[in-house]
Amino acid sequence: MTKSVVITGASSGIGAALAREFASRGYNIALCARRVEKLESLKQELSEKNSHIQVISAALDVNELGTVPAVLNDIKSSLGNIDIVVANAGITGIRKTGSGDLTIDKSILQTNLFGAIATIDAAVAIFRAQGFGHIVGMSSFSAFRGIPGSAAYSASKAAVTNYLQAVGTELYRKKDIKVTVIHPGFIRTEIDDNIDKFPFVIDADKAANTMVNAIEKGKTDIVVPSWPWAILRKVMPKLPESVIAKIF
Repeated sequence: MTKSVVITGASSGIGAALAREFASRGYNIALCARRVEKLESLKQELSEKNSHIQVISAALDVNELGTVPAVLNDIKSSLGNIDIVVANAGITGIRKTGSGDLTIDKSILQTNLFGAIATIDAAVAIFRAQGFGHIVGMSSFSAFRGIPGSAAYSASKAAVTNYLQAVGTELYRKKDIKVTVIHPGFIRTEIDDNIDKFPFVIDADKAANTMVNAIEKGKTDIVVPSWPWAILRKVMPKLPESVIAKIF
């Protein structure tokens, strides 16, 4: 039976790259995001390149927490069972602490943390009912050490990692429900023009290939790319502030 994957934040960036990678491997795809016109364009692309799979799209704003379960259940009705839900929707934002305006911080935490929690919670409910499934959450290497100027973003991703670890522990006796948390490093996408100023950047399609490989292997916690972030994961929390400031 063909497996199905739901991807939030699928209209661009890592979400779109994951959709292309899963589609190339024969998965049925449910694309979710706010920007419906971009979803429809990606849906058409995937359907034309992969005529043997089913591709559907659904408007979803994860900030509207109460709508998430209904959207995922509608997708389940359309595709049958859902095998994987990727909680990928997220935003970035730059704010120097002390400005007194918390608008950016609130928006980041609402989308990255509460939107992810709403998605994961709805997915777990479906997976408990059907008896199997795989939850994938998109965190960040910044979960290991906060990035200057992106304190709220870093905090949101650290919270997502912690949340998914707790969910994994809750579900560890249910062997047919898996949890994977992904920590991307610097990923080149069409929405970030300044990414190349950072070190160790890789393209989104390469990152997506690595991520899907790990998901299919059932890994619980990965860093993408592994080099050098798997090492930096252990080192960064111990680095002095002067070094972190130079890097970022």
